[in-house]
Amino acid sequence: MSELRKITLAPAWILHHYPYRDSSLLLEVFTREHGRLGLVARGARSARSRWRGQLQGFTPLLLSWSIRSDLGTLTDIEMQGNTRPAVGRQLLSACYLNELIMRLVTRHDPHPELFDAYAQSLEMLAVNMEAALRLFEKSLLQELGYGLLLDREADTGLPVSADALYEYRLEQGPVRCDNNNSGLVLHGSSLLALSSEVLDDQLACREIKHLMRAALSLYLGVRPLRTREVMRELTALGIKNDMTAKLNNRIRESG
Repeated sequence: MSELRKITLAPAWILHHYPYRDSSLLLEVFTREHGRLGLVARGARSARSRWRGQLQGFTPLLLSWSIRSDLGTLTDIEMQGNTRPAVGRQLLSACYLNELIMRLVTRHDPHPELFDAYAQSLEMLAVNMEAALRLFEKSLLQELGYGLLLDREADTGLPVSADALYEYRLEQGPVRCDNNNSGLVLHGSSLLALSSEVLDDQLACREIKHLMRAALSLYLGVRPLRTREVMRELTALGIKNDMTAKLNNRIRESG
């Protein structure tokens, strides 16, 4: 039997929670020093729970827990700030970040730099949503060991030219376009914008979005992301950003 470990007040975010047994919750949390892990919050759904109303997503927390094997038990919680004012598409985008972490980051594998990037992305969503998503995706791929080659040509090693067109070959990098290119084509300026993490151009954001979607698909497998499905459904229904209640309910239903 493995040794019981006790962790005290570690920085963490709640990614998701599920009903567990009669009155408890099973939490998926992302911590800075201990990675992603599952914690049982015993009695958290009861009317007398001391944690009632505190186990919220997108809120910086300090968590304490004890753990012996894969699943731990929550023992204490301190809130480090108010719940972030995520609404509408901003909320769905934040849920998308959570889903990426849950799908691609293995449990008990610390990624402190990705933890910091997640916090920065949540702050940035209210300012530049597209840039926040693309920069987090870039950080995620780098942390998982799948970083993209952005500033050098894959075949020649020469610097990427802002004025040139490139075909991006996944798991290799950008190659200058010729007459036979039919793959993922984008401007050198877009690659350099992502490399320097300055995504303030609409063309660059649009091209980098296609690049990131293709790159992530290599590791996500065939099962689609639920947040993408929800977004497509909402777009088809013409739901707008101010219809927050309907959007929030749909996200909860998506699990």
